Amino acid sequence: MTHMFSRRGRIAVLAALCVTFGAAIGASRADAAGINAAFKGQAMWIWNMPQTEGGNVAKIVARAKAAGVSAVYIKSADGSGAWKQFNRPLVNSLHAAGLRVCGWQFVYGVKPTGEARAAAAAKAAGADCMIIDAESAYEGRYRSARTYMKELRRLVGAKYPLGFTSFPYVDYHPSLPYSVFLGPGGAEVNMPQVYWRDIGDSVAESMKHTWRENRIYGRPIHPIGQTYQSPSTNEILGFRRLAGAYKAPGYSWWEWSTTSAKLWRALGQKLPAATTPADPGWPLLRKGSKGDPVVRAQQLLAAAGAAKLKATGIFDSATVAAVKAFQAKSRLTTDGQIGASTWKLLGKVTVALARSRDAARASTARQAAASADLPQSSSLPALKNELRGAR
Repeated sequence: MTHMFSRRGRIAVLAALCVTFGAAIGASRADAAGINAAFKGQAMWIWNMPQTEGGNVAKIVARAKAAGVSAVYIKSADGSGAWKQFNRPLVNSLHAAGLRVCGWQFVYGVKPTGEARAAAAAKAAGADCMIIDAESAYEGRYRSARTYMKELRRLVGAKYPLGFTSFPYVDYHPSLPYSVFLGPGGAEVNMPQVYWRDIGDSVAESMKHTWRENRIYGRPIHPIGQTYQSPSTNEILGFRRLAGAYKAPGYSWWEWSTTSAKLWRALGQKLPAATTPADPGWPLLRKGSKGDPVVRAQQLLAAAGAAKLKATGIFDSATVAAVKAFQAKSRLTTDGQIGASTWKLLGKVTVALARSRDAARASTARQAAASADLPQSSSLPALKNELRGAR
């Protein structure tokens, strides 16, 4: 945009350049550039290779192809220790059979540099992508998350495909650094663990809650469904239908060794064309709100021009003022709250800004400055652990 436009005009024009609601439900610049191709389609997670078809690659390939599974996500590291089961001969064999292969790592945040090095070993073994699994051990560890992501990106490069998986109900985990793992330089794909039976909600409610709370991070959502705890065929089909209805570019299942023959058949069953679901809604943030969604909102406000705003994770008076200023410039109701209309325009404006190299640098710099300190919300306890069962 040129200097001939007023500030209000620039906001309006930038917003007009961006994607519509249907695409915004799971789109990003990275996806448009094809960086997320490694994650597209249906995939299956593997925790232990010897327990997966007895480690027989030919059987793994045959079962995957019969079910329409185009990728396997194999555990490659735990903490700072790389697992020997993930190696180049295995990756080469699966590649030769036409399967995409990604590594995944459970992280703890105690040794973030060592964990990043263990993660990067998957790329060295030929992995198409790497997936970071950060759960309760990482709550409150914003500094570790920043160190980990910075070192991992240094080792694998800015364009290597990274996914992030964690609890699906973001609002239950106010101190988990989703905003770091899914922020600038972080993972391009968000892979929430939508284990509806474990959670105790229906498939539809679990997906709705997940989409509502995760869409604020602006990354394509690739949900993970469950084949453990003996879900019904109808539940498996329902999850697949909803993934299509929400326009998820891909989805996956936890976990191979717990998947019965009946459920494998359900994975391969042809589905009718997806219908458009009702809008899942957006989180409502207001003065007094706390947690990582507030950190995310403060990052976006800083990126959109509120240069002095800090990402504290506390929706304080400064945040209210920044929201009202953004709403006024964007011709929205100036109520100082972040609801659907404000979330949508915040995300669109920051994406549009990123299409200009100079604007992107300035926007990213403001966002980094806002997030430089440890958020005050990092000490908040989890409200609930929705994933109760052992996986």
